Amino acid sequence: MSRKVLVVDDEKSIVKGITFSLRQDDMEVDTAFDGEEALDKARSGNYDIILLDVMLPRLSGFEVCQAIREFSDVPIIMLTAKGDDMDKILGLEYGADDYITKPFNILEVKARIKAIMRRAEKNQDRGPDQKVLVKGALKLDLDSRRVYINDHEINLTSREFDVLELLVRNPNKIYSRVDLLNLIWGEDYPGDERTVDVHIRRLREKIEESPSNPQYVHTKWGVGYYFAG
Repeated sequence: MSRKVLVVDDEKSIVKGITFSLRQDDMEVDTAFDGEEALDKARSGNYDIILLDVMLPRLSGFEVCQAIREFSDVPIIMLTAKGDDMDKILGLEYGADDYITKPFNILEVKARIKAIMRRAEKNQDRGPDQKVLVKGALKLDLDSRRVYINDHEINLTSREFDVLELLVRNPNKIYSRVDLLNLIWGEDYPGDERTVDVHIRRLREKIEESPSNPQYVHTKWGVGYYFAG
């Protein structure tokens, strides 16, 4: 089945190059050149993934990402300027799943997209005995990839859900930041360990009543993170 990708960048040459390459891999590609157009298309389209530039007219990539997270958990890869660490971290803070630094190799872009697609397909192929995980007031519906606290739905990004699911499935097992990077983002992921810290912090802000005194996702100082509910 053809995958549908939204490519957002105000540099038309970049959009044209990405579009051409993805279509060679039989992906359906839609495009937008400013933040408002991107947000409109994200609302009306059913995309499998969005490539989103940080610097856009009308609405920034951060604003678009944050707005999309209010109604969708579609995977978002931010395109950020070379060496600008703050852009990378902010992208994750606003709900992005990944980032790629410009200038980039189109093969890297395609590899990141395919890795996210494989994970999504794997999540859809679970057996019938693995549909719901319940830990106290926390419930994970693995088929719909939805999370509830006291039956109130919590909106997580795709990566946040993956991290939480891994921890919940393996209670009291401590995962280092390197472990989580390898298992969730893949061993070839070029990002650093701060990526994990940002996702854990965002996850706690969403599921914990008191993020500074967590009930579910705990820290073993100097070692890593674990789940205890």
